[in-house]
Amino acid sequence: MNSSAYKSPKAPWAKFFLGLLVVAVVFGSYRIYQHATAFTVGLDYFSPEFQQYWMRLLYIQLPVLALVGCSIGVWLLMTRDRRLDQLKPVDELRRYFVLLAQILLFSVIAYLVASVFTEADAAWHQVTVRDTDFTPTHIVLFYFGIPMFIIAGVSAFIYARTRLPQFANRISLPFGLLVAGPIMIMPNLGLNEWGHTFFYAEELFAAPIHWGFVLLGWSAFAAGGLLVQMLTRIVELTRVIGHGDDDTAKKLQTVN
Repeated sequence: MNSSAYKSPKAPWAKFFLGLLVVAVVFGSYRIYQHATAFTVGLDYFSPEFQQYWMRLLYIQLPVLALVGCSIGVWLLMTRDRRLDQLKPVDELRRYFVLLAQILLFSVIAYLVASVFTEADAAWHQVTVRDTDFTPTHIVLFYFGIPMFIIAGVSAFIYARTRLPQFANRISLPFGLLVAGPIMIMPNLGLNEWGHTFFYAEELFAAPIHWGFVLLGWSAFAAGGLLVQMLTRIVELTRVIGHGDDDTAKKLQTVN
């Protein structure tokens, strides 16, 4: 028995808290910027100040987000593990820790997008009259927050598909639903903006034109099924590592 193959891996705490710090700084900076400029240079889309402070921000963040999202996806695919059938239990468990950290960051971004910035958007439209689809809250929520939400979810999905046998050999329905939620909400955003611009002025959360947003909330329920799948496999791996059983490890590899 190779004892090093059964040494319990460490969770990536340093990288997780670094990622959490980056998320806090980026989203915190956006919120401060909103608070400082939304009601001073953000009330009139056709003013030169709005074009300078808000549309310029939109034109910068969209290509940056596209570049970041595509780069992460390509890197994950190019560096995929092509020998998953030879993956050791300790390495597989370490990768589950990494995946859990990614999903936790995904959840933090989801909370910020769905609470802080969505509340800010609702409050904005209830006290001001929109003159365009591009408002200070929309530029941050629709064209930054939700794309970040999508990038985090898709990145975690690709990581699991390219590095973990449990997800590489079959499609996880809960994982797919969880990641598809933010993507599924994008068509409703288009409907929402079109409706509010042309025929529907009411901005209450319970307005019928907002009902499609429930898809995003429903997709969050899939997180329970995903955690069951992940934790079941983690329990199996910890038993193997704890007992240092080569035969059991081979059986687990055969199953996956």
